[in-house]
Amino acid sequence: MKVLVTGAHGQLGQEVLHELEKRRHTCIGVDVKEMDIVNYEKVEYIIKESDVEAVIHCAAYTAIDEAEKQENLCNKVNIEGTKNVAQVCGMQDIKMLYISTDCVFNGLGNQAWSPGDVIEPLNVFGQSKYKGELEVIQYVKSFYIVRTSWLYGVNGENYVTSMLDQGSKNGKIYVSEKQVGTPTYTYDLARLLVDLIETEKYGVYHASNEGSCSKFEFACELFKICGMDVKVIPVSEESYDLRGIYPINSKLDHKKIEENGFRSLPNWKNALERYVKRIGSIR
Repeated sequence: MKVLVTGAHGQLGQEVLHELEKRRHTCIGVDVKEMDIVNYEKVEYIIKESDVEAVIHCAAYTAIDEAEKQENLCNKVNIEGTKNVAQVCGMQDIKMLYISTDCVFNGLGNQAWSPGDVIEPLNVFGQSKYKGELEVIQYVKSFYIVRTSWLYGVNGENYVTSMLDQGSKNGKIYVSEKQVGTPTYTYDLARLLVDLIETEKYGVYHASNEGSCSKFEFACELFKICGMDVKVIPVSEESYDLRGIYPINSKLDHKKIEENGFRSLPNWKNALERYVKRIGSIR
């Protein structure tokens, strides 16, 4: 299969390209320099010329805090840019996989969020990603929407690298004890994304590593695995500034993955161990 991946230089896009290559698919990776998704003419030209059978749309504005200050830019990338990709995929009858987020939900309650639950974003980022979902649904006949949460990987900066940097520098970090979710290692998610596009099992899916934890528990496990003597101090949201509004409960229900015959992602602790081992060899 010939597949185009947007956001190819990002932490997820790079893993998706590697997974496609491992399975001997023909893949084309584009980022903003090769295909600025807010430029419709460029999007149309690149996708048509590439003659691909599928597009995995990883490109996005993902800075949740900054989105509250740069709403126009966030919307331009996540809504208008996604609309451009979706329109071309729809016209060319190309299947499209769109990456979305747990931030489309309000974060209330204790139950894991299912794909059909009520949408109620708390922040600009979540609103923009949901509107992006609607563009995909409107224009693309054969689509997959994959909502994920707490994404981290070996490529680029993320909340895990931030924890490691702060812990190494200060010997202590302050982490929320109330935020609960399902971490997602990009290596594992990329495998599922390619599993999906190799089928015609379209629809909305939730995907993250199995199990759940608080950000505090995650940080404790991270430093334990790394063998770092870092003091993890639990704090409540009220005690420090969160410019973006983060869901307290980001847990995602993965039942649909198994119901459609796909392999679930490994447990989050297993994923974190493999991640730490991998960055150790890189660093």
